[in-house]
Amino acid sequence: MNLYALCDMQTLLKKDISLEEFAKLSNKYNAKIIQYRDKLNDITTQINNIKILKQNTTIPIIINDKLELLKYCDGVHLGQEDLLRVKNEELKLKDDELVFKFLRKLYPSKIFGLSTHNEIEILHANKLDLDYIGLGAYRATSTKDVSNILGNNISYLAKISKHKVGAIGGVKLDDNIPNIYYNVIGSGLLEGINNDN
Repeated sequence: MNLYALCDMQTLLKKDISLEEFAKLSNKYNAKIIQYRDKLNDITTQINNIKILKQNTTIPIIINDKLELLKYCDGVHLGQEDLLRVKNEELKLKDDELVFKFLRKLYPSKIFGLSTHNEIEILHANKLDLDYIGLGAYRATSTKDVSNILGNNISYLAKISKHKVGAIGGVKLDDNIPNIYYNVIGSGLLEGINNDN
């Protein structure tokens, strides 16, 4: 199992966990990627938070959604809606393939990921220059309202992808899901953190 740790600022604040503690936990569980997601702070604070994570771990840090932060971290993860916004508003390109070709040319060594939820989105993602896809939701989760629960069907869908697949949504550390490369875990990683210190 390869851990992909979701560092969501809203969750960290709610659980009173510092970025340093999150980095320590990610190191302890040998995470392969940390995704920094922040819908609360301004860009300056987000840049500082990325720097704090980088000072406390050597794990690649990718940003959620914000291309303007790409130069400060190791990659970017886009949701389907974010990809639409980036394509139409930020880059003004005519199709998704051009978005990732452009980003890959600009940042050849960065990691690029995209959220997917069904067979159609996976088949479309197969045409894109990505490093991995997120696929979910695997289970219902208390942190996000999800209508599309894949359950065991996730293994069949993951087989269709030509990219590495990260299972998203209600995934636990000890889950061993066939055809899944990353277990993407957010709040589930933080359970019992106060007992670890």
